[in-house]
Amino acid sequence: MTLSTLYHANLYEKPAVPSYWEATAPPPPADNGPLSGEQSCEVAVIGGGYCGLSAAYHLAKDHGRDVRVLEANHLGWGASGRNGGFVCFPAGKLGLEAMVAKYGQEATQAYLQSQLDAVDLVDALGREEGIDYDRQGHGFYDVAHRPEAAAGLPAYAEGLKRFGVPTRLMSKAEFDAEGHRGSEQFGAVHIQRGFGLHPLKFHRGLAAAALKRGAIVHGNSLVERWETTGGAHRLVTAGGSLKAKQVIIATNGYIREGLQPALDGRVLPALSNIVTTRPLTAAELAAENFVNESPLFNTRRLLFYYRILKDKRLLFGARGDTDGSPASAARMRAWLTRRLGEVFPAFAGAETTHFWRGLVTLAATKMPAVGRLPDDRSVFFAYGCHGNGVNTMPWAGQALAKLAAGANRDEDVVPAPILGLSPRFPFPALRRFYLKAAYLYYGLKDR
Repeated sequence: MTLSTLYHANLYEKPAVPSYWEATAPPPPADNGPLSGEQSCEVAVIGGGYCGLSAAYHLAKDHGRDVRVLEANHLGWGASGRNGGFVCFPAGKLGLEAMVAKYGQEATQAYLQSQLDAVDLVDALGREEGIDYDRQGHGFYDVAHRPEAAAGLPAYAEGLKRFGVPTRLMSKAEFDAEGHRGSEQFGAVHIQRGFGLHPLKFHRGLAAAALKRGAIVHGNSLVERWETTGGAHRLVTAGGSLKAKQVIIATNGYIREGLQPALDGRVLPALSNIVTTRPLTAAELAAENFVNESPLFNTRRLLFYYRILKDKRLLFGARGDTDGSPASAARMRAWLTRRLGEVFPAFAGAETTHFWRGLVTLAATKMPAVGRLPDDRSVFFAYGCHGNGVNTMPWAGQALAKLAAGANRDEDVVPAPILGLSPRFPFPALRRFYLKAAYLYYGLKDR
């Protein structure tokens, strides 16, 4: 079987990710080593990120199931170790009015409640499993990048309030005092649930918790072939095979097409890029009045997302190019560094010490997709967090554990706006072209 990927092979290879998180995280817990020989279990999980580890953790801890995780690379190599550490929401790009029109008031309320529950789950995992993930801030901010964007903030804030999300509208002057100044700041909405964290510390703590609860985790175990016979699944790696009654697919943007044809063409991975500066001085921070450690992002369609880290570095991220090559990485680092200095002029001379990139996942519905395959109810999946997966994916893993353990009705576990497969993208081979066209269009709209 030939498995295909959408981007340059560089994005799927195994070298260590040169991120700030890799440089500052404790060593990963010892896993059970690459899969070898003929093995079996009740539930096999493909992917050792937040979703896969959460599914394994909850299946072992809450349901007493025999579960194994197959991770293609070392634990935390993918999006779970590369993101910006934003515990925020929503994980979809479908507006509230459109969601209500499509699914109804009650289902929209259930979806937003699941997002709040996802924030609480990350919080609870930290407390109950003793994971020190460098929690920072209170809530998160959506910052108007120009005066015209500020005009849309009141309706956005009121919409969230209507569904019980604690939200505060802030003028430019109010945010100047509480957040930062900068050249792209004209007011903000403060969503008062969420926080920042060190994503790789969280991931490694979750991995340790899953192992402690009895899950078996195999790193460096890329699934190369999937056979299904008589209702039983056999996952084949370079070193062995794993038979299972049920399979959870938790690979998100790193799925290799051809492995499970039912998912082919349904995800659109998109590159996101991050730089971090050297630690900023008190004088530099004062020059921008950058006084808040909560996560922030702005109202650009091709948004900037940023936050001050524990050691006073600025993390600054944005969506990226559409090929993933090393040459494009160098161009993206230079562009991000320039734009950081334009948004925060006082930081323009600060060296950027780390640069890394990875894949976030979009779906045609503009919403996450969580559930099981309609033609094989023993296979479960979660994908499509649109860049907000730090809390959504642990929640999705917990939800999939409930489904695999025998929840009576899928709709009792997963809200309707995110339940089930999203449609395939038309002409899937053109997905990168669609993304490139969207970037050009949104880039014009952001000006």
